[in-house]
Amino acid sequence: MKTPISRRKLMQSAAALSVTMLFSSGSVLAQDQTTVTQGTNTMNLTRQWDKIFPQSNQVNHRKVTFKNRYGITLAADLYTPKNAAGKLPAIAVSGPFGAVKEQSSGLYAQTLAERGFVTLAFDPSFTGESGGEVRNVASPDINTEDFSAAVDFLANLDAVDGGKIGILGVCGWGGMALNAAAADPRIKATATSTMYDMSRVMANGYNDSVDAEARYQARQAVAAQRTQDFKNGTLALSGMGLPEKLNGDEPQFVQEYWDFYKTPRGFHPRGINSNSTWSATNAYSFSNMPLLSYAHEIKNPVLIVHGEKAHSRYFSEDAFKKLSGSNKELYIVPDATHVDLYDNQAGKIPYDKFAAFFKANLK
Repeated sequence: MKTPISRRKLMQSAAALSVTMLFSSGSVLAQDQTTVTQGTNTMNLTRQWDKIFPQSNQVNHRKVTFKNRYGITLAADLYTPKNAAGKLPAIAVSGPFGAVKEQSSGLYAQTLAERGFVTLAFDPSFTGESGGEVRNVASPDINTEDFSAAVDFLANLDAVDGGKIGILGVCGWGGMALNAAAADPRIKATATSTMYDMSRVMANGYNDSVDAEARYQARQAVAAQRTQDFKNGTLALSGMGLPEKLNGDEPQFVQEYWDFYKTPRGFHPRGINSNSTWSATNAYSFSNMPLLSYAHEIKNPVLIVHGEKAHSRYFSEDAFKKLSGSNKELYIVPDATHVDLYDNQAGKIPYDKFAAFFKANLK
């Protein structure tokens, strides 16, 4: 097993060892493959292991690409158990919001692959190694679709039983996962970890502290920025990411985010939260198109996991209340904060709970 590489080495390797690859829809890329051709589209895919977690010797890993319904090509890491036989259940994983597959989602995916699943950790549209222009943008619609596109891909793999596919969303992609589960009945089981409802927090602020007048003022600011972006011919970034250094008076949850994204623990140069910011108009759709509108219509099993001490716990508790199915569970991890469930530094991620849930419901 390899030791996670340092921030400096990670940045050097990402710059020096990236290879330009032409992509095709639904491609499994061999480890020694440098180009896959389809038309004239190009994207950069890194060949070397550049995750924040060690590579498992129990799992096979491949880089893959596939298209979503909007024609955007997504880049992903496919993990399969070594010496697996027959068709296996599969799980698509993404999140947190502003992270990449080399961070939390890849860790979840690889660990669940060690437990017998085919897993797919993907970069959402417009982020990481995935396609989509412009960059650093999220969408409640397109990113929900990204999960269903991952199901498309998994359902067509020879190693996967197409009737046994689940999804797992971390942080902001927990809300996307529940949204996808409501829309796509092929998703037989859905789990979330340390979930955010991004449409709720962008419209209402933390703990629903923003009123209608403040929302209107925010809309005015976004509208003015749109006009300026059109004039400039480019999408401005918000510049409101994590600081390069902490001054000590930030809210506790900001300090926790910083300790993950800005240190060797979780830093990755392609991660928006590590090295950039979202666009200045990113809240436009989320503030006006709520996620989870049909969460009460999810018929398949749902597991919602959150930390006891997480500032975001209310998102999971309220989402759980929306669910009407009989096969649902809210699991609160004792003493865990929001970021404790990003990696297993604190030993808080209940991998056995997730594995048992998917084994019970993908059969």
